[in-house]
Amino acid sequence: MDRRFARLRPESPPIDPGYSAVPSDGMCLNVFLLVHPPTQRSSVLAGQIANDSRWADVGALGADRRERVMGRWMLPSRQLLLFESPDDAARAVAREQLGLEPPDVSGPRVFSETYTRSGSTAADPHWDVHFVYSVPGPAVPPESTLWQRLEYIEVAGTPRHDFARGHGDVLELAGLPPAP
Repeated sequence: MDRRFARLRPESPPIDPGYSAVPSDGMCLNVFLLVHPPTQRSSVLAGQIANDSRWADVGALGADRRERVMGRWMLPSRQLLLFESPDDAARAVAREQLGLEPPDVSGPRVFSETYTRSGSTAADPHWDVHFVYSVPGPAVPPESTLWQRLEYIEVAGTPRHDFARGHGDVLELAGLPPAP
C-alpha cells in the first residue's frame, strides 16, 4: 500500500499532496471508560443496555443497533462528537451513561486498529481510533435506567463473544483480555 498520511480531507482523490481521503469504509474516534472497583483492577464496569431510545443520543445506538447488542456486555463508551476533545467525551460518558461525576480524567491510552467489516466492499478497511480512560469507580456499581444490568465483571472470566461491538478487543488492547 502506498504511504498515506492521516491528514484527511473529504476529496477523493485528495487535491493536495500530503492529504488522504477519509477511509472508504469509514473511521470512528471512540472513547471508552474502564471503570474499576476500588480494590480490583482486573474487573471493569460493564453493562447490558436497556432498549431505551435515549441510546441514540448518548451512544449513537439507533433501534437496529440496540437490537444487535441486547444481552451482551458493553463498556461505557461512544464515538466522539465532531470537534469534541477525548477528555470532554470521557466526562460526558461518565455523566450521561453512568450518572457519575468523574474526577479529572487522566490519560488516555490510545489504540488504533483497522479491519474489514463483514460484507464490506470498500477499498479501504474501517479504521478505529480508541481513547481509553481508566477511571476509579465507586465500591458499588452505579445505577442507571439506560442499562438493564450494570456491574463489575471479571474480564478474564468472561468469554469474548459475550461482549458487543468489539468491546472485548478494546479490553485486550488495554491489557485485559477476555476469555477465549
